[in-house]
Amino acid sequence: TSATIDALSVAELTDILTYHVVAARVSSSAVPASDTVATLQGENLYASKNANGVFVNGVKVKTADVAASNGVIHVISSVLSAPTDNIAEVATATPDLSLLLAAVVRANLAGAVSGAGKYTVFAPTNAAFVAAGFPNEAAINAAPVAAVEAIVKAHIIPTNVFASDLIAGATANTLQTGVSLTIATTPPSVKITGSANPASVINVGGGLYDIVTTNGVVHVI
Repeated sequence: TSATIDALSVAELTDILTYHVVAARVSSSAVPASDTVATLQGENLYASKNANGVFVNGVKVKTADVAASNGVIHVISSVLSAPTDNIAEVATATPDLSLLLAAVVRANLAGAVSGAGKYTVFAPTNAAFVAAGFPNEAAINAAPVAAVEAIVKAHIIPTNVFASDLIAGATANTLQTGVSLTIATTPPSVKITGSANPASVINVGGGLYDIVTTNGVVHVI
């Protein structure tokens, strides 16, 4: 509402508005299948295009290519918020991802998920780790580093994939060499390609998916 807008400071409004602006004329036909785009605000937008349409941060473009004298407008259905935390910081701030964080540290991957990138992390909850035979942090630290590294890498895709980018039957290579994930959409889920294990369901509710970070996106599974 206008009252909500009036309650914001000029700096806050500027931060919001400039995150919606790219300093280039980008038509919908030029939007990549999946990539980052720098904004005037400073943080990246995650743009994608697939059979479902054109998206920014997983939000669909409702009306594309509205011509203006000094650029082009793409109408979207939600206000975007610039991320402030990276993937590691999101995991640190989420109690139900504490075992994932322990696994990331054990695998010596903390630097990777803290640094620049456009990763997608399918983040197992603590219950998921328990079900996989890791009841606590001690169990993770007792496992061989290489084994934990393989597990963590198999949950990370080196490009941005939002819920809107999930195409049934599609596969995506992970950071773990030779391991890809196969995607399903009813319900939204992922599984290691060729695995006989059940698919891991993406928690598409309660803010547990499409969690935008400074270096990618997180989906809790």
